[in-house]
Amino acid sequence: MTASAVIFGCSDLALSDQELDLFRNAAPWGLILFARNVDNPDQVRALIRSFRNCVGRQTAPVFIDQEGGRVARLKPPHWRAAPPSAVFGALYAISPEKAREACYLNARLLADELTELGITADCAPVLDVPTPGSHQIIGDRAFSSDPAIVADLGRQFCAGLLAGGVLPVIKHIPGHGRAGADSHLDLPRVDTRLSELQDSDLVPFRAMAAMPLAMTAHVAYTAIDGLLPASHSRTLIHTVIRKEAGFTGALMCDDLGMAALEGNLPERAQKALEAGCDLVLHCSGVMAEMQEVMRTVPTLSGVALERCEAALTWLQKPDPFDRADAAARLATLLEP
Repeated sequence: MTASAVIFGCSDLALSDQELDLFRNAAPWGLILFARNVDNPDQVRALIRSFRNCVGRQTAPVFIDQEGGRVARLKPPHWRAAPPSAVFGALYAISPEKAREACYLNARLLADELTELGITADCAPVLDVPTPGSHQIIGDRAFSSDPAIVADLGRQFCAGLLAGGVLPVIKHIPGHGRAGADSHLDLPRVDTRLSELQDSDLVPFRAMAAMPLAMTAHVAYTAIDGLLPASHSRTLIHTVIRKEAGFTGALMCDDLGMAALEGNLPERAQKALEAGCDLVLHCSGVMAEMQEVMRTVPTLSGVALERCEAALTWLQKPDPFDRADAAARLATLLEP
């Protein structure tokens, strides 16, 4: 079955007739869920089934942002309150061995919850390296301000998700940690030279370059490509993300609706795809906006199709796992 080079959100707890019509005709490659789409496990499973039946692909990926901490779409009482990434970085300063095990177990527990619902991709881990004075939009979502620690723990997080049958989406490549603004609201501008990025921001992404999926940063690196954000910059995507960081997987842009990007939605989508993104991400679930985006988005083909198909081959049947034992061990590791 063919698919379009887009991942869409949806508006509510179930797909409307209008959404079903759009998804049937547009055949988006994937669906992303938010808190507005989540009530209870049975409801989420039904929503996902209806999406996959609609697009005619039972392997169509379903995404969610389930990092832990303040970025979690699945919440108690039905789902565990996972800690933010910074907790594992703090433990690493005391015991790297315990931090690695705890980070892996946390991700494996997350994967267990996601696969139970039919969710096959988590927009995590955050591999950004925060610097002093940067905006707190990243903050405790990052593992550490030490790129080597971020790389080490990011590797464990990815391994835990993959062992549980979930694809990790590393983000926000080539790095959001220096941004002085929230890209949801404005375009962050970073003037750091490439040579410095190579020794810091790119270290975790280089370590995770073989991962199946990555999400771009809506950040402009002015010393490399003027005022164009990475998501719209052919130079940043091909020279920095693909060559310097060595990323080989499928690349999606961050949400097209964020204020960091200029132009209308079709223009934003077209610029991202022309710059080298394989997929565009549109999250709002607003029907009129999705219809606008589809004016520009093509059917997946060529190298982009190959990368997306290759990403799905990373999905595996979850390894044997005892959730209760893992949760108890994680709690022990995180004890003060």
